[in-house]
Parts: sequence; C-alpha cells; structure tokens
Amino acid sequence: MTFLEWLTSSYPNPSIHGQWGLLHILTLATCIIIIVAFTFLFRSKSVKTKKIVLWCFVAILILFEVARRVINFSKTTDFSFQNVLYILLPRPWCAISVFLLFVSMCANKRFMYNFVSITGLVCAIAFFAYPGVGFNNQYILFENLYSIATHCLILICTILMITLRFTKFEFKTMYKELVVLACVLVYALFEIYVLKIENDPMYFMPGNDIMKILGLPYPVFLILYILVFALYFVSFYAVSEVNRKKKDKDNFNQIINIIKKDI
Repeated sequence: MTFLEWLTSSYPNPSIHGQWGLLHILTLATCIIIIVAFTFLFRSKSVKTKKIVLWCFVAILILFEVARRVINFSKTTDFSFQNVLYILLPRPWCAISVFLLFVSMCANKRFMYNFVSITGLVCAIAFFAYPGVGFNNQYILFENLYSIATHCLILICTILMITLRFTKFEFKTMYKELVVLACVLVYALFEIYVLKIENDPMYFMPGNDIMKILGLPYPVFLILYILVFALYFVSFYAVSEVNRKKKDKDNFNQIINIIKKDI
C-alpha cells in the first residue's frame, strides 16, 4: 500500500464486522477519558481558556473536512454542478453537525451551543452504538480514519460544551433551538428533493438502515422516530430545570439556616 493509495482510499479494503471490536471499544474509551480529563482540567478556567480548548478540537474537525473535500476533488472527473455540491456541502446529519459546530463557535450564541450539543450528541451516540462506517473494513484508510475521527470529535465537542458550561437549557428559550431544528429539517428536505445529493440525511425516509434493523413498517417507524427524538430533545431541558430547582431549594435552605443561626 502506497501513501497515495491510503490517502485516496483506493487500496482494496475488504469489509469486516468491526462493530464493538477492540478498535471500536478502545476508541470510545479514549473519547471518554479525554472528555473526563478536559472537564476536570478546564471546568474552573476562564471562558476564554475554555473556548481555546473547544477551538482546538473544532480546528482538527475543519482540517479533516477540508482534506476530505480536496482529496475527493482530486479523485473525481465529474465536475458537474450536482457533483460539486455533493462534494462540498455537508450531507448526512453528522456532517451537518460538524458544520453547525463551526457556526456555533463563530456565532458564540447560547442557543447554538444548546442545539449543537443536543443534535451532535445524538449523531455521535448513533455512530458509536452501531457504526456503519469506519470500523467496517480490514484496513484503516483515510476514509475510515475520517469517519472515526470526525465522530470522535463530535462526541468530545458536544459533551465538553455541556460540561464546560457553554450550554444552558431553559424551556423559555427553547423556541430558538426549535427554529434551528426546523431550518436543519428544511435543509435536509432540500438535499433530498431539490439538490438530490443525499437520500436520507436525517434517517427518517422509508427504507433506511434503522427501520430495517428494527423491522418496523414505515408509518410506525416515523411515529416512533418523532416521539423518541422529541423525548430526547426535551430531556435536556427537563433535567436542567430539575437541577435548577434543586439548587434554588438548597440555596434557600442555606439562607434560612444562616438566619436561624443569627437569631
């Protein structure tokens, strides 16, 4: 195997069932260690320092995204408008999450951090639960490395956004995240029906892999998909609300105890 064959992923690479193999488990464990370590090391640091940490991870993501597009352009002979868009635009949900990670860091808005941490995390969870790419070949060529590395970085970034307190989930401002979700859904439908560069970016169309694994008819799958995602989405706000009320109650009790001591 030459470096060019590795870089262009053109070397013969037989398929294997690498899901939950040693490499998969070690990769997930490494991500967890990094998340825990960076949380403890930087949770008490300044906001500026925390942003530098996040930017370092996001910069690596951008490097992978740019490299993959340059490589794909170097391999193709089809420079039609549709194929150029196919290479350039973020197509599946995980790629959209990468793009939104970059946007959230540039915009520096709380609702964007909230949205990216929710949707990016679900993409990372889905990947590590049953990766359909990355671990499914005998050799780790660039395409495999790209898939593994980008999903690892999505997992790390989205959780660090929460643990380093860039997010704040509140029901009263949830409409902002829902607006962004609607925009992502419109973009996904635009990809499918207008640009025709991706068949099912958010995995809700008939015949997708999840539906096949579950063995459900499409109407049942779609209803279940909406309910599960809605529950997942709202859970971030519900847990935060419970924690805030508990903290307020603890603070109130402390004040009462101080007053009692003074009396």
